[in-house]
Amino acid sequence: MPKRKASRRRAARPSWIAPVLLLAIAAFAAWFLFRPAHRPARHAPHRVAVATASPTPEPTVAATPTATPSPAATASATPTETPSPALAPSAAASAAAVSGPKLALIVDDCGQWISTERGFIALPIPITLSVLPDVHGTTLIAHEAAAAGKGVMLHLPMETISGLNPGPGKVTTEMTDAQITARVESDLAQVPLAAGVNNHEGSKATADARVMRDVAEVLKSHGDLFFIDSRTSAATVGARVAAEVGIPTASRDVFLDDKANVAYVEGQLREAAAVAKRTGSAIAIGHPRPSTLAAVQAMIPELQAEGIHFVLAQSLTH
Repeated sequence: MPKRKASRRRAARPSWIAPVLLLAIAAFAAWFLFRPAHRPARHAPHRVAVATASPTPEPTVAATPTATPSPAATASATPTETPSPALAPSAAASAAAVSGPKLALIVDDCGQWISTERGFIALPIPITLSVLPDVHGTTLIAHEAAAAGKGVMLHLPMETISGLNPGPGKVTTEMTDAQITARVESDLAQVPLAAGVNNHEGSKATADARVMRDVAEVLKSHGDLFFIDSRTSAATVGARVAAEVGIPTASRDVFLDDKANVAYVEGQLREAAAVAKRTGSAIAIGHPRPSTLAAVQAMIPELQAEGIHFVLAQSLTH
């Protein structure tokens, strides 16, 4: 009897061990087969997205001038960086060697709209900035213009016939000779980099020979600073008196932007070029407006193709 019971227990062992082993083998095989197939599928979409994404293009910085003047404005219309020396012609001396019609562009009223004025400084041509005294950007813009090789002038406020106030630092016909001298000296001290002067407004003061002689004598005492008559009145005697005193002088030929319109300014630039072709040179005066900056930028290639040479205003005085 005991022997038969032992025989039955040995025969029953395979009935549960085999299925367990088979299940374990099957589970391991399934895990081994499917594990590598799922990992690439999980990460593949992310790699594709990274590979096909394109960076956002940077804006074109020289496209159009900034309409809202601000010292923090970008370099597009009004760039903040100093132009490279290759784009910053230094001297009036280089203009003397140029043959062909010459055009000097003066930007009046500077020191107030810094971002647009920086746009003019960044232009790849000689240009002259005329800087007002007693405004927030007087010193800043004069130094930036000079550092870029542009011309710098004092834009001297002078009395008007209409009674319009030309701003602080003005010269009037009611002043004594001593007062005029002191006022011009004070205004020049604010723009020490100025190589010359032109009048801001001044339809009344520039028609007064005594006043203009006082102004010219101060300029002469500073080593023959030049005077350019903005010609705000047909009755002006500014250039004549300056010549009599013996300082270099010249007169404005064309106002560029009586209308703040790009097409109008382009037409005035063509008129200035026509004067230069006819007489050998011309002086055009504009203001730090985005429309004026845009027009000058657009017209540079056209005028240069016609043989116009841009020069500093100083080079056209005599």
